Amino acid sequence: MSDGHRTLTPDELSAITQRTITHYDLAAESFWAGTHDHDVSENITALLDHIEGTPPFAILDFGCGPGRDLLTLQRLGHRAVGLEGSARFVEMARQLTGCEVLHQDFLQLDLPAAEFDGIFANASLFHVPSQELPRVLRELHATLRPRGVLFSSNPRGDNREGWSGGDRYGVYHDLPAWQRFVGAAGFEEILHYYRPPGVPFEQQPWLASVWRRRTP
Repeated sequence: MSDGHRTLTPDELSAITQRTITHYDLAAESFWAGTHDHDVSENITALLDHIEGTPPFAILDFGCGPGRDLLTLQRLGHRAVGLEGSARFVEMARQLTGCEVLHQDFLQLDLPAAEFDGIFANASLFHVPSQELPRVLRELHATLRPRGVLFSSNPRGDNREGWSGGDRYGVYHDLPAWQRFVGAAGFEEILHYYRPPGVPFEQQPWLASVWRRRTP
């Protein structure tokens, strides 16, 4: 794990992406078995409760994995669209939900402008190297409709970044750093909290936050 101060080259960024995606491709079935029953209803509620207007909403599940949360959003009556870098996860999510699932690398997004009321980024944005995060957040800002809402949940830390277990790249933001990144991308914070609920802070490894797209 490094402090992330060295600038990564385009070739290094591409290698980071491919190595991380390959990990998920190879572990797809075991990942589903280990996560399909996780309860993230608190996070989904945090997103949906702060979207203005009348549902159903257009929601982008950014890093949808095998489709667990995509299916929940669909069953709640929303127009849910997934986005995922792992080809195996894309296949699984499409089969599970029947939803549109975009197969896109997080560092090479191609998203329509002002398309979504909300973005659900649950355990996904921490894979974006910190030097690329401002650009990716601006691209997410641009695909939200005016006053649209971004939800994110990331494993918290002391802002170090690097390889976890040798095969997944991650950035472990603390709250002030995350607030600086997202605020600079044109969002205003609505709320943040730590998960799981009901346990001491030391046992809450996840930082969740909800943000609204600022408009000029």
